Amino acid sequence: MTVSTTSKHTALHDEHAALGASFTDFGGWDMPLKYGSELAEHRAVRSAAGLFDLSHMGEIRVTGPDAGTFLNTALVGNLAVIAVGKAKYSLICTPDGGIIDDLITYRLAETEYLVVPNAGNAPAVLAALQERAAGFDVTVADESAETSLVAVQGPAAEAILLELVPAAQQELVTGMKYYAAAEATVAGTRVLLARTGYTGEDGFELYVPNARAASLWEALLETGRGHGLIPCGLASRDSLRLEAGMPLYGQELTRDLTPYEAGLGPVVSFKKAEDFVGRAALEARKAEGATRTLVGLRGLGRRAARAHYPVLADGRRVGEVTSGVPSPTLGHPIALAYVETGFAQPGTTLDVDLRGRTEPFEVVPLPFYQRQK
Repeated sequence: MTVSTTSKHTALHDEHAALGASFTDFGGWDMPLKYGSELAEHRAVRSAAGLFDLSHMGEIRVTGPDAGTFLNTALVGNLAVIAVGKAKYSLICTPDGGIIDDLITYRLAETEYLVVPNAGNAPAVLAALQERAAGFDVTVADESAETSLVAVQGPAAEAILLELVPAAQQELVTGMKYYAAAEATVAGTRVLLARTGYTGEDGFELYVPNARAASLWEALLETGRGHGLIPCGLASRDSLRLEAGMPLYGQELTRDLTPYEAGLGPVVSFKKAEDFVGRAALEARKAEGATRTLVGLRGLGRRAARAHYPVLADGRRVGEVTSGVPSPTLGHPIALAYVETGFAQPGTTLDVDLRGRTEPFEVVPLPFYQRQK
C-alpha cells in the first residue's frame, strides 16, 4: 500500500486503508486505486455491485432568484428548464469554446442548484462561477470541503438501497428515474440521493456530510455484501466508464477541445436566450465543422492501445488514442481516440502504433457496452 503525504484525503481515507487499498494521486487527492483485483472489482459492478468513494468531486451550491438565468449564462446547457428534482449533464467553457470541465447540475428547488465538477477542476469551476456571477442575484457557495460522496453501482444497487431506507421511502428509490435526485434517509443518515452514474450500470450517488460518511460507507458495505457488493477503486472505475464510452476530463476533454470535437455538440443549447460564455466561438465552430472527432476503436488483435499512442491510416498519422484498455466485459481491446473526421466512419480500419508495432483497430459506434434494461 502506498500513501501520499501531499495529496488531500477524503473523510473515508482510514476506511480504505483498513480495507488494504492501494492508493494513487488523482486530481490532488489520495484515492484508492484498487483493494485487491481491479478485474474482480470491474466484474462485481457488471454482475452485482461496487461501492465507490467519490468524495474528491466538488459540490458548489448556487442559490438565489437569478440562479437559473445565471447558470444559463455560465454553462453551455439550458439549466433553467430542468424540473426540480432532476439533473442535467453540461459543460463549462472558456470564451473561445474550450472545455474547462464537464459536470452534472441538480435542481434541488426553484432557485437552488447543486453543481458537481470533477476533482481536479473544482477550484477552476468555482473561480469561473464566482467571476461569472457578477451582476446576478445569486450566491455561489463551495461545499466541497464538508461534503462526502459515495456511489453504489451495479444491477444490485437498487436492492441494496431498499434494505437501508425506511419503508415510506421504498417507492422513492424504485421510482427514481435516471438523472434525478431527492432527499432520503439511508442507514439512518439524511442524504441527497441521486441516480446518475459513470459505469454504464444502474446506480446511486449519496451526498452526505463528512461526519456521517464513515458510518454510511460501513452500512452500505455490510448490507451490500449479501448482494455481492465489494469496494472498488479508480482502476475499475476507469475501465467501466471506458466500456460505457464516457469521457474523462484530462484525456478526452481538455481546454484545447470544444464540445464539437468531443461529440458533445447536443449538450450546447443555442435555443436559450442567454449569451453564455463561449457562445459566439461555439456557433462558429458548429458552422465550420470540426476537423477531428472522438471515436471508439475496437482492437482486432489482442494488444491494447494506451493514451497518446498514434493512430495511423496507410502509415500516416491521423489521430491519437486518449484512453485504452483490454475490455474485461467484451474480451477484446477498446479505446477512445481523436481522429481526422474523414476516418471517423464506423467500419473504418485503422492502425495504432503500439510502441513501434502496429495493431489493427476498427472504428465502432459508442458506447462499447450497454446494459440490458
